[in-house]
Amino acid sequence: MWKKIDFWLILLILISLIPLKDFFHPGLPVTHDGQDHVARIANFYQSLSGGNIIPRWAANLNWGYGHPILMFLYPLPSYLASFFKFLGFNFVDSTKAVFVLSFVFSGIFMYFLLKEIWGRESGFIGGLLYMFAPYRFVDLYVRGAIGESLAFVWPPLILYFALKLRQNPKWIYLVGGSLSLAGLILSHNALSLMFLFMIFSYMAYLILTSNKKLLFIIHYSLFIILGFSLSAFFWLPAFLEGKYTLRDIVTKGNITGFEPFNRLIYSPWSYGGTGAFSVQLGVLQWMGVILAPFLIWQLWRKKEKNWLFLLFLFICFWISILLILPFSRPLYFKITLLQKFQFAWRWLSLAIFPPAVFSAALINFLPKKFKIITVSLLLLAVLLVNKNFWLAKDYLYHPEHFYTQAYPGTTDTGESAPRWSVRFMERFSKAHLEVIEGEAKIEEKKRKSNYHEYKVIAKTPTRLLENTLYFPGWRILANGKEVEVQFQDPAYRGLMTFNVPAGEHQIVVQFGETKLRQFANLVSLGGLTTLLLGHFMLKLKR
Repeated sequence: MWKKIDFWLILLILISLIPLKDFFHPGLPVTHDGQDHVARIANFYQSLSGGNIIPRWAANLNWGYGHPILMFLYPLPSYLASFFKFLGFNFVDSTKAVFVLSFVFSGIFMYFLLKEIWGRESGFIGGLLYMFAPYRFVDLYVRGAIGESLAFVWPPLILYFALKLRQNPKWIYLVGGSLSLAGLILSHNALSLMFLFMIFSYMAYLILTSNKKLLFIIHYSLFIILGFSLSAFFWLPAFLEGKYTLRDIVTKGNITGFEPFNRLIYSPWSYGGTGAFSVQLGVLQWMGVILAPFLIWQLWRKKEKNWLFLLFLFICFWISILLILPFSRPLYFKITLLQKFQFAWRWLSLAIFPPAVFSAALINFLPKKFKIITVSLLLLAVLLVNKNFWLAKDYLYHPEHFYTQAYPGTTDTGESAPRWSVRFMERFSKAHLEVIEGEAKIEEKKRKSNYHEYKVIAKTPTRLLENTLYFPGWRILANGKEVEVQFQDPAYRGLMTFNVPAGEHQIVVQFGETKLRQFANLVSLGGLTTLLLGHFMLKLKR
């Protein structure tokens, strides 16, 4: 029994809880985006509990006028937080639970990957340095970046399943890899793009070092296709329907966050914004990078195949660093895709991965008698170097209804706003449905995230204003018949106006799926069906 217990993994989990102690304090840590994330999750949960399996419309954001932000920003953190809310947590604690689990599981999965390559001690140090990088604490306690925090979970797990699939082509590894890839895509838009190149290159490395290249080309192609299929319900509409938003206008040429190299080596801890908070890579991480050429040379000299993997990570690391430096600014205007990352310092997310692997490889080089003492010293150094980074600045205490009622924000910088509307609304509406021409009496009968129902008694032909932003998918029915919706009236920019004749009307305002979204849903359903059928057929074969 004692031999089956993985003490290194247990120790890693226990240590990972140390910097999370402030998340167990009542209230929400004060961060740049934390409060907005809770509001978004509350809107997501309200839509989900209203019967929408794929929430796309945040009904109470943007001063209560609604917002399509749920269509364009990573849904997985909201799904996970909704699960905790369903269990009885409040919205703040549900959000904090996602932060805590993201941090812990990122270390666990890095441990699994590196243990598979170099053993338990290497896995422990790799997982430790992957978690205890200063930028990870910036995401937790300064920025409150829930999507980025969750995205760190998936890259090591994807590489782990890719490696296991090469070692032993089993259906379970293909399924696990596909689900992990989908998890990354659903966790954060920008970070999934950053890590995809690294992931695909690692698969190429595994294929090139295999004796059955064609077989693994097929396996990894299916791995990728299923991962993208499972997440298609999100990324396909987010990519193709972005043309209806201010995304290309707001993000065009809007790239900031370039940092000088000296601040990547050391920058003081701060809770300020871009240019103020620390962007240091970490002392121990830099040590791993400095030793990487020696490790690569030693592996090459010993004809071990992993030298190519480390060389690739070394190149990835320096590309990430160079993209943060000010001299790379012109490149962002030549390759417009780079502008989607918004902040150059965001490349630190990719830059912290290679040093963790380098450090794990270094432990593997040590004689067995020196491993325990070296690991112990590194553990002590990690805790001492990072001890000032895991403190919450302060806490917010809002009642639950603060997040569930109309919220005066959109939780983004306006890039998800419909292009025919203003970037941000500025006041609460007088009522959900108003008379702007004519004379009528309005009675609100039912209101859910995607469904509003009213009884209107119009004494004269009447023009009505539905105080909800229009976005493809909204339609209005009067007594069961669809009416024409106007949404570009300069006096009510982006809001829905429509006309009804004199008389009594049952008005239904409903948000549904466009043909594109329906297609994307079917693609995801097809991916899920493929996984289930494969599992069922495997059971029958056995």
